[in-house]
Amino acid sequence: MKKLLYLIPVFALVLAITSCSKAPEGAKTVVSEAKGMAAKATTGATTYNVKNSSVTWTGSKPGGKHMGKFNVSKGTIKVNGGNIEAGNFTIDMKSNQVTDLKAGQGKEKLEGHLGAGDFFEVEKYPTGTFTITSVKPVSGTAGVTHDITGDLKLKDKVHSITFGANINMGPKAMTAVTPSFTINRTNWGINYGSGIINTAKDKIINDEVAIVINLNAGM
Repeated sequence: MKKLLYLIPVFALVLAITSCSKAPEGAKTVVSEAKGMAAKATTGATTYNVKNSSVTWTGSKPGGKHMGKFNVSKGTIKVNGGNIEAGNFTIDMKSNQVTDLKAGQGKEKLEGHLGAGDFFEVEKYPTGTFTITSVKPVSGTAGVTHDITGDLKLKDKVHSITFGANINMGPKAMTAVTPSFTINRTNWGINYGSGIINTAKDKIINDEVAIVINLNAGM
């Protein structure tokens, strides 16, 4: 009975924090062991160079959320017969911008904190990468034409993820835009503010982070 009475307030705390720290919207992505083998393009595939592309994020905590954007610094997409066969892109982790705050509103402080050791450690890990391992056409989901699977590397962790994307292919250019999907940041060793034990309620940050990838590539 004493143990039960002790656990009641703990459960209440969990419920209170969960309700206050609603995860960002998006399809939850299953994270699995890295494939470790990039998809191979066939002979004669056309190379599209990635440019003017970004990865946006939304993170939440009790009482609010923040949004930001990383630039994609480079990448290539291999296309044959109107189909993506292989590809990769590099995320410039130092380019992170908090987009929901203006200068003087805590923007600079938050950007500095996200770039430091608690989060992305951008001086030690200045880039992240995504390497395609497979692309499959799908139907039945609005705004999604393909499922893309690949190895996402952030900091020193690599895991395979799959997400839906709306791919539009032209003769000399292509776009791939994802609906919002979520990943669990702790899988990549980004643990600051995670969980409820020994963490003040107003410091807890939801483990799920919403991601939108916007790729533009051309010949």
